Amino acid sequence: MMHYFPDAATARSLSTEERRSRFLLSGLFEPGKIVLNVTDLDRLVAGGAVPRGEPLRLEAPPELRAEYFTQRRELGALNIGGSGTITVDGKSYPMAKRDVLYVGKGARDVRLASDDPAAPARYYLVSYPAHASHPTSRVTASEAHQTELGSTDKANRRRISRYIHADGVKSGQLVMGVTVLDPGSVWNTMPAHTHSRRTEIYMYFDLPPDAVVVHLMGEPQETRSIIVRDGEAVMSPGWSIHCGCGTSSYSFCWAMGGENQDYADMDPVEMGQLR
Repeated sequence: MMHYFPDAATARSLSTEERRSRFLLSGLFEPGKIVLNVTDLDRLVAGGAVPRGEPLRLEAPPELRAEYFTQRRELGALNIGGSGTITVDGKSYPMAKRDVLYVGKGARDVRLASDDPAAPARYYLVSYPAHASHPTSRVTASEAHQTELGSTDKANRRRISRYIHADGVKSGQLVMGVTVLDPGSVWNTMPAHTHSRRTEIYMYFDLPPDAVVVHLMGEPQETRSIIVRDGEAVMSPGWSIHCGCGTSSYSFCWAMGGENQDYADMDPVEMGQLR
């Protein structure tokens, strides 16, 4: 079923449960299954796969009206669990934790596997339409472009790893990376920003069972909050800020699709503008 988004004016009046149902994705990582959410947010498809036993084959949901999943789109897969393997058209790519595999348009057969069913891989899947074909490429956690941002006195010291981006693995429009907060840091992406030329999705992981992130969204003068737990994702239209504060340190995967791949293309929101 297609996941449709409200506009900014409608979002202001949503109840807590309505807001969660429209912007939050839960239940992404079900053992032995692939879970996919098809949305009208720049035609984003987001989901998860947890192989147990036999490899899981990535099939095209009915909403795509496609012969195979990447017939007209591209895919980014981040492993946040145990080691595994992704096989694309017969070629296997080993996937350790925090490795990312980019799968280009035209790949017909994608299969996801775990090395150990007792400690399965957990693949986070993000896909956008693509109008050009780029090679399937793996980026290990150590190969990703690293940047340090923030400070301990502002509780936002963090390491940003860019995997799929204009100066790294090439894609049609997908930009994807991971942010890891230092112990004792809890804030991400502050000061806040929007970018009307791209939409974005945050998937939070490595959160302790008793921890949450208070994710802030909405127009800068009409902010709202969503409580997010481990393995859940929040989708952000171009008009919405996207930042948050956790009850402990954590990691999150950010992925974007839209008009350009310029990581720095943001519309900053001054702290005094937030309401």
